Amino acid sequence: MLCVCHSRAHSTIFFPGRSSSTLPRALETPSHAYHTAGNSMKPAALALLILCPCLVSLDGDPGSGERTWARFASLPYPEDKLFLHGTFPEGFMWSVGTSAYQTEGAWQQSGRGATVWDTFTHKLLSANGDVASESYHNMERDISAIQTLGVTHYRFSIAWSRVFPDGMVSHRNEAGLNFYSHLIQRLRDIGVEPIVTLYHWDLPQALQDKYGGWINETLVDRFSEYAEFCFKALGDRVKYWITMDNPYALAWHGYGTGKLAPGIQGAPNVPYIVAHNLIKAHSKTWHIYNDRFRDSQQGHVSIALASHWVGPKDGDINPEAVQLCQCSINSVLGWFAKPIFLDGDYPACMKDNLKSLLPVFNVGEKAEIKKTADFFALSFGPLSFRLLDSNLLFNQSKKYLLRQLLYWIHTEYNNSKIFIVENGWDDSSSSTKTEDVYNMYPLKRFLMDVLKAIKYDGVDVIGYTAWSLVDGFEWDAGYSTRRGLFYIDFQSKEKERMPKSSAFFYRQVIEDNGFPPVPENKPITGTFPSSFVWGISEDVVQVETTPTTPQFVDRNIYKWDINGTGKLVKVKGVIGQVRGGQCTDYSTIRQEVYLLQNTHATHFQFSLNWSLILPTGNTTQVIRANLRYYRCYISELLRVNVTPVVVLYHPTLEDQRLPSMLEDNGGWTNPATIQAFVEYARLCFRQLGSKVKFWITMSEPNGIKHLLGYKRNFTIVGHNLIKAHALVWHLYNNEFRKTQQGQISVSLHADWVDPADPFSRSDIEAAARTLEFDIGWFAEPIFGNGDYPFIMRDWQSQRQNVGWHNSYLPNFSDEEKRLIHGSGDFVALNHYTTHIVHLEGQAEAQAGYEFKVQHLKDTTWLASPGGKAVVPGGLRKLLRWIKSKYGNVPIYITSNGIDDDSPSKDKLRVYYIQSYINEVLKALKLDGVNIHGYFAWALRDIDKPNYGFYTSNQAAKLSVEYYRRIVDNGGFPTSKNTSTKCYQDLYSSAECNPLYLRKQSLIFALCTLSVFTATMFIIIYYSTKRCRKYK
Repeated sequence: MLCVCHSRAHSTIFFPGRSSSTLPRALETPSHAYHTAGNSMKPAALALLILCPCLVSLDGDPGSGERTWARFASLPYPEDKLFLHGTFPEGFMWSVGTSAYQTEGAWQQSGRGATVWDTFTHKLLSANGDVASESYHNMERDISAIQTLGVTHYRFSIAWSRVFPDGMVSHRNEAGLNFYSHLIQRLRDIGVEPIVTLYHWDLPQALQDKYGGWINETLVDRFSEYAEFCFKALGDRVKYWITMDNPYALAWHGYGTGKLAPGIQGAPNVPYIVAHNLIKAHSKTWHIYNDRFRDSQQGHVSIALASHWVGPKDGDINPEAVQLCQCSINSVLGWFAKPIFLDGDYPACMKDNLKSLLPVFNVGEKAEIKKTADFFALSFGPLSFRLLDSNLLFNQSKKYLLRQLLYWIHTEYNNSKIFIVENGWDDSSSSTKTEDVYNMYPLKRFLMDVLKAIKYDGVDVIGYTAWSLVDGFEWDAGYSTRRGLFYIDFQSKEKERMPKSSAFFYRQVIEDNGFPPVPENKPITGTFPSSFVWGISEDVVQVETTPTTPQFVDRNIYKWDINGTGKLVKVKGVIGQVRGGQCTDYSTIRQEVYLLQNTHATHFQFSLNWSLILPTGNTTQVIRANLRYYRCYISELLRVNVTPVVVLYHPTLEDQRLPSMLEDNGGWTNPATIQAFVEYARLCFRQLGSKVKFWITMSEPNGIKHLLGYKRNFTIVGHNLIKAHALVWHLYNNEFRKTQQGQISVSLHADWVDPADPFSRSDIEAAARTLEFDIGWFAEPIFGNGDYPFIMRDWQSQRQNVGWHNSYLPNFSDEEKRLIHGSGDFVALNHYTTHIVHLEGQAEAQAGYEFKVQHLKDTTWLASPGGKAVVPGGLRKLLRWIKSKYGNVPIYITSNGIDDDSPSKDKLRVYYIQSYINEVLKALKLDGVNIHGYFAWALRDIDKPNYGFYTSNQAAKLSVEYYRRIVDNGGFPTSKNTSTKCYQDLYSSAECNPLYLRKQSLIFALCTLSVFTATMFIIIYYSTKRCRKYK
């Protein structure tokens, strides 16, 4: 193998309104290969890196992080987006954190001195940390909360002014020192290691008054003296020290914009002077520990640096955009990280842009500053974005992506060990109590980012800190938002710590050390019964009003003018006969039937258009030509052994609305429409029934509630639809079943619903209620007891009692209940995705009186371009739910599909089909569900690349081959005789690796080459020998 390693080139970029800057152009690294379950690099990829080590740079050169954007734009899809079931490395440090000013309170108690935040909040803000969470008086409650989580580490900060009220080590407050000493001991008593932050923005006000704060270099000495005392007094029990937190926010907003304490709106150069001094203070403190305490205490020291993430504004990963993104990160994170972790100097783009505004480190200072951190302490949270100056985005886009940032640090800073010392979000409002799903899901997403960074990207993340332990004072946001894992009622005297849903979730992750594989998620092998139905469903078929083969309807005779024009010329006076029309005259039928044949599907479902057959809605006017077209379509399907499944009516399709006359008379709110539908069905049964063995009266009538015209009275509309279906079922059963021998039912839209908060009883109940309102609304009357689910009746009663006067749910008479009950030969389900719902107690109803829930998104789930979550296990849950409620009734999945933007290699659809069908197999084999068939949706794209197996130009996509193979194999057989097909990405398993697939061919080729070489050697040898002999 030949490996060519290029050196890094440089190019010049120009920033709007700034001077030019020279930044390195990064090499592009190859994407890692993935397991689908996901936890290791494949041998082929690993071999490539061994043979070509230059593809992975470990030199930590400035600019190495530029490769990040290109790398993450080319990762294997959809494998990289799948939820990763895996665990964190052994010894991974699980932590939770707080800071002193945000939680301690007791601002004038036990000798504590004033801080700049006391002054700032009292003068400029409406809220302050005078009391906050009152952790100073609730140490044992905090200890209990820490124990509840099961963390291994706890990060907290020392309030400088609580130990030294005026900031000077000559004036010590023993009460303050004893408080922190006791806290450290209590942590160690319960087996939790402390992570101590020396300075989290709360500078003693005396130092601000005396020196002007961090703009004065004198504070470098004052801080290092304070730090040295803490090392000496507490260091024997502390293994992890953070010198200071988020120096960017302190310098930029404390001394530049004035948004944070001490609230100084300084000259343009002031934030850079402050940062300069903060870096020196950190460096000096690190050296003090390294020189005087490390040998005896064996601890580690770092600085907590915060950062955002940014991506090209238009998504175009071009060199110019990447360099702008690189400079954006360098102007915040690199401002401090490059001097400390690399070479003691500022990033090139800052130096070139800022010129004289940026202070200069001399040679000695650079040597003193570089490599003064034992690990990379990273903070990534809402402050990283809320306090980000928009100018530092360089006209690019903010991205809330932790994984990419971790990889950037990994490549930019010499594969540093990364400890995430603050992470979480602040989506919960001040009114949120314990059910904080809006914080829980970001926590889940960030943890998934960390796990993938470790497993997929090779990033050395050694620990994670959830922020924060308890609700507290959120700086410039005051108490308007809550970030704690434990809820605190700030108005209460006790300040009790109440665990939130995010606390239970985090505890579970810690107990499991991640997200271990779940046995029920593992694919199974096996096949479906030989009678299993393999189908494809389509919403509509395009009706041709006239045949597309005019040569059979033109009675004229033509001759070819060979010697003249070379064209066909009509023979005058000669008229031929016209043959009768045939189904083969319709080209669209032939084309679609051919496409179907290619999939090997046994059944095809499509909808009739009521308006095209009966434009007035009744049988006074029948469009025979369109009826004939449908008859031909069905006949051609049968000719190639494809069984038609015919839907009479699809109420939620825009192009299949009711006939205009019925619509004008009130549509489904008018009971007369029921009888019109019965007569329409009678006509279809008479004209088409001899060739149709599967009928669907209506497809997804339960989706009517989402139509704008029916939202206010959808319960009445649904009531009439149910009665119309039942009447049509009895019509078929009484008048046509005996002669036509078919089956008939209704198909329901049936997405699965899970509680957004699995720790919340209200969310669990909301999910169960949503299923009843979505599916049970129609399923219970038809397959259950003839009436609506009890939960709907009960909810209606509750709503009416509190004044929801629009919560009307009609009643069925006893006769109607008997008519409706049992009016389905099978359960037909159209399933596409899984939703999660959260009960919003204070919110208005989102989609009707019965819901009062929010539909949320779990961003750790794979999702389609259209935003539909790909959750295969939801289908199995649905099938088990149907069985538990309605017994062993026959079930068909009559529609199942996903949108995929790819016009040819629709890998998302391939994964979707394979995974969902496998869940159907589990339901059949493991759960005993009486499942009879599966229909994939849809045959072809209509307007743009989305749901089809074929494009609108009838070009087959990759999914056709995969679905056909599943159909041919009858599922997922274990037989070695069955041809192997890789349903995942080529790198997802050893069997699917290209080298593995070609192993036998390679062995044969090597053997052949060996034999050929040996033969040639023998021939040459004896030929030479003969030549010598004759000489």
